[in-house]
Amino acid sequence: FFFAPNISKTMADGKKYGLDYYVKGALAGGICCSVTHGAMCPVDVVKTRIQLDPATYNKGMIGGFKQVIEAEGYGGLATGLGPTAVGYFVQGWFKFGGVEFFKINAAQALGPEKAWEQRNNIYLGAAAVAEFIADIFLCPLEAARIRLVSNPSYATNMMTCMPKMAAEMGVVPAFYSGFGPILFKQIPYTMAKFAVQGKAAESIYNSMGTSPKQCSSGTNVSVSLASGVIAGVAAAIISHPADTLLSKVNKAGAGGTGSIASRLVNIAKETGVVNLCLTGLGPRCVMIGTLTAGQFGIFDTVMNALGASKFHFHDPKDKH
Repeated sequence: FFFAPNISKTMADGKKYGLDYYVKGALAGGICCSVTHGAMCPVDVVKTRIQLDPATYNKGMIGGFKQVIEAEGYGGLATGLGPTAVGYFVQGWFKFGGVEFFKINAAQALGPEKAWEQRNNIYLGAAAVAEFIADIFLCPLEAARIRLVSNPSYATNMMTCMPKMAAEMGVVPAFYSGFGPILFKQIPYTMAKFAVQGKAAESIYNSMGTSPKQCSSGTNVSVSLASGVIAGVAAAIISHPADTLLSKVNKAGAGGTGSIASRLVNIAKETGVVNLCLTGLGPRCVMIGTLTAGQFGIFDTVMNALGASKFHFHDPKDKH
């Protein structure tokens, strides 16, 4: 996993984390991301339409749903479901599995005291590296999803869309035009998501006067859900401008015909800073807040079902 020759680590609390733990974490991550992003597909369709064509979709979130249904039927709300479910399973596998791998190895390398002191930085670093790896695999599927959402008549599904895009544009222009924006969007998003969730969960446990290992699995899942909402809203706000750029750069003809960088600059100029930051932000906060809470809740539930005891940072001075 992640090219490590010896990945088995025994932590100060005596718990051992090896390949089986990381695979379980990766599987739980794939499931939680695929399920939540798939479930939120109708919201994402409307959000993407608002970002790509605000002149037409100018009636807010509810109005946007009605417009899509009137024009394309209820099936229009499921546009891009295939690449969404597959893409985010792969992304979740590398993201959640990677975060667990990198944070545990960083904590083991630093030792209990320094790991506790540097836990926020460990979250940020682990999330950034894991997300970079995940985005290499996500980007082609996200490009296909956006193409299907922006132009439903382009292809009938992911399997016909991707070969058509590659044939018309070439593999790299078709699937990696949005790689810069997706990194700019996803890495800050994931860093905020894991760091804020970790901090929020820690604050919730402190307010309850307890710790994860003293709570039932049900209580821990509830804490994950509550802290996930907070993390999701914060992450949505931070990453929204890049999300808008990503949606637009994958639309055929957007930003002209020059290099990817010049197209992004043109799109930013045409859209304006305020619109980049605010257009579609409300729906995205609702979507990402719900989605992130669901991801952490499902992740913990699947890990429990697989018999994996999730790694938590622990204050070595606390003897409880």
